[in-house]
Amino acid sequence: MKQKLKLALVGAGERGQYCYAPYAKMHGYEIEFVAVADPHKGRREKFVQDYHVPAEGVFETAEQFFARPRMADAVLICTQDSQHYAYACQAIDLGYSILLEKPISPSVRECLDLQRRAEEKGTQIMVCHVMRYTKFYRKLKELIDSGVIGDVVHVTHTENVAYWHYAHSYVRGNWHKTADSSPMILAKCCHDMDILSWLLGSRCRTVSSFGDLRYFREENAPAGSPARCTDGCPHSGSCPYYAPALYLDDNTPWPTALTALGPDQSYEARKKALEEGPYGKCVFHNDNDVVDHQVASLLFENGTTVAFTMCAFSDACDRTVKFMGTRGEIRASMDNNVIEVTQFGAGVRTGTTAVYTVKPGSTGHSGGDEGIMEEFVSILKGERENTNTIAQSVHSHVMAFAAEESRLTGRTVDVADFEKSVMA
Repeated sequence: MKQKLKLALVGAGERGQYCYAPYAKMHGYEIEFVAVADPHKGRREKFVQDYHVPAEGVFETAEQFFARPRMADAVLICTQDSQHYAYACQAIDLGYSILLEKPISPSVRECLDLQRRAEEKGTQIMVCHVMRYTKFYRKLKELIDSGVIGDVVHVTHTENVAYWHYAHSYVRGNWHKTADSSPMILAKCCHDMDILSWLLGSRCRTVSSFGDLRYFREENAPAGSPARCTDGCPHSGSCPYYAPALYLDDNTPWPTALTALGPDQSYEARKKALEEGPYGKCVFHNDNDVVDHQVASLLFENGTTVAFTMCAFSDACDRTVKFMGTRGEIRASMDNNVIEVTQFGAGVRTGTTAVYTVKPGSTGHSGGDEGIMEEFVSILKGERENTNTIAQSVHSHVMAFAAEESRLTGRTVDVADFEKSVMA
């Protein structure tokens, strides 16, 4: 019987506990968690209980964990954005392979430095660009690479964030302030930057971007609205962001069903969390500053142009995309898992359309969470080469940082020159 791979988790919050760790329950014959570090007692104890972590592998802080000699084959770093770089550097020095939650860091300099460190030490780092590992995007990649629509000339890609998702994560949640986390184009859309570069098989050359925080501001608050939804808001029956309606319905799926409001999911505990914590605040009386809409025009080195849009004001929580090629076009919706391929007709104005319905995976992010874990474990076992390298991930981050630079300055940014200026 082969020895199980030993894993450690630093940060037992939503992503670590519910996105990646469940792979160990599905594939307990090949991996096990031998350590966990998290300052939140409830989260830590739940993880210990769920994954039978031995007492000697339980730590209150990441610092305590990294102060010990290496005790696992790999570490999953799922802490807040600003902590990723320091913990990843320590993991590299200790000889761990690393699965690193995105974004790599809210600092472009730290992203580039982490790439340098990892390449110098030969460390395996996979960044959690989970979209690559969904059946949906793998099918898109297969179709594009097959040449069924010829050469891709232009792409329109839309990140429909969904009004409730934006309010949860980017007004009330951990990513509501750029200084405490990352700009929106990085925190949310580094997935999109990565998937575009991967699908097109090209690096980005130049980018220009526009956007701002238009709606979730104090001056747009309805008359008489209190600082908290739980303080008797007169608009409770009409506001789509009224917190009790979003978080106190037992039939509500994510985000209520996970750990955002705490590990205790009882009605009383969730109600108290709304009365005292960030998720009960009015979306118009907050200190959020990340954009609620942004566009970016990107030119890739292979000549393909991309029109990218991120917007909070959508009912759907979906990524939609259209690839326009020299011999046809592809239209696709990730949420619906439908891909339509139309090849231009020969001598006629109507092309031929084929429709692919891609069955989503059973785990989070349409199966991408399980997919990236399966790939990571296979790499650790020496069964596959890493095709999702730290260099590729860093480039997608540089694209996002360059887009933010363009948004703030009003200039078109050359991506390579931007990267050189940062390192200079």
